[in-house]
Amino acid sequence: MTDFTQFPPSFTWGVATSAFQIEGGAADDGKGPSIWDTFSHTPGKVIDGSNGDVACDHYHRYPEDVAIMAGLGVDAYRFSIAWSRVQPTGKGAWNEAGFAFYDRLLSELEAKGIAAHATLYHWDLPQGLQDDGGWLNRDTAYRFADYAAEVARRFGSRLKTIATHNEPWCTANLGYGNAQFAPGVADLKQSIQVSHHLLLSHGLAMQAMRAVGSPAKLGIVLNQWTADPATDSAADKAMAEFEYARSVQWFMDPIFKGKYPELALKGHGDNAPVIHENDFKDIQHKIDFLGVNYYFRAYCSAETPPRQPEAKLGTTDMGWEIFPDGLTELLLKLKAEYELPPIYITENGMANPDVIVDGEIPDEARIDFVQRHLKALNDARLQGVDIQGYFLWSLLDNFEWNSGYAKRFGIVHVDYATQKRTLKHSAHWYREYLLKQRPQRTAHAA
Repeated sequence: MTDFTQFPPSFTWGVATSAFQIEGGAADDGKGPSIWDTFSHTPGKVIDGSNGDVACDHYHRYPEDVAIMAGLGVDAYRFSIAWSRVQPTGKGAWNEAGFAFYDRLLSELEAKGIAAHATLYHWDLPQGLQDDGGWLNRDTAYRFADYAAEVARRFGSRLKTIATHNEPWCTANLGYGNAQFAPGVADLKQSIQVSHHLLLSHGLAMQAMRAVGSPAKLGIVLNQWTADPATDSAADKAMAEFEYARSVQWFMDPIFKGKYPELALKGHGDNAPVIHENDFKDIQHKIDFLGVNYYFRAYCSAETPPRQPEAKLGTTDMGWEIFPDGLTELLLKLKAEYELPPIYITENGMANPDVIVDGEIPDEARIDFVQRHLKALNDARLQGVDIQGYFLWSLLDNFEWNSGYAKRFGIVHVDYATQKRTLKHSAHWYREYLLKQRPQRTAHAA
């Protein structure tokens, strides 16, 4: 695909990462352990047996990584803050050395003219809070609000946006539903209660950040998808409707409508969450932006074994169907159902089995993937969806959670043995694409 899609001059172009996946420095300068430190050190939890102790060593190499971003010509960088780096046990004293790292990172970004978009929680709960019950313990929501207020107080004037959570669906369903992610619990009832506490923590954090007068735009990042029935059968249609209700609407309805979707509540039955009075009032606190992460659609088949999608455009190295039209459909569906704030596409990208060939990393499949999804989001934009930016996932190859280092999402290749960074073809393409978007702007020298 070679079509060029022109976006408005005000559109934000960025790249994204998360703390545990790239930082390393697992115990440096007073950082406490997170649930992912514990999980990745537990035998059998990560497919390749690896952990995040070093990852991309971004904790020490951040100037080089920011220089790479500047060389690409991006406007913005979306990253997450490691809660246990700035508050080792998730409560009590703050770790000034941890805050100093993010201060240095922000200074580096500011020097290069790159706007900082921070996420407070990208799955790495301090182990100290997990020892007290983790997200199953309602009190964790209040500890999160304290943490959010402190970050906003210190850095709010230097951050363009602050997102409370990244993909709470994953924390609840993969962390507590099927034990695929930390903390490794497989209990449906717990996962549903955790999802409620995550939403409560979001609402409490929004209020806490506003109370300290943070000028940053505040919101949340949700992973979302359309749910398509595999056939016209009543069973497939019912499965698709329930899937959309229990995933997308389950997180959107409390924020925008102050309630859970009836279909999902009914389907969860005795596993429905315990909800306190005024919880929805707290959760429904107004957000300034919505972050949408899109990778694939849900393809719903009630047959045994389930019918698989045709995957006309192929699949990624994660085995996910490439389906850019689903992004347009999703955004239009959200617009029809909710009174939306401005939207950022906060993650979109693909894992690709990249190999080095004569010193270069050809990843044309990734370029095609991104081009098609940019066209899809622009189609939604032209139909009235207020989309203000796009963050490509990811800047760097990194620790891909329970897949370890076997899956590469980056537009920059990382040799984990030497920490050498090499721009893939997709990185060179992205730089040229951004130059076309803004002919008057030139990329900073890396």
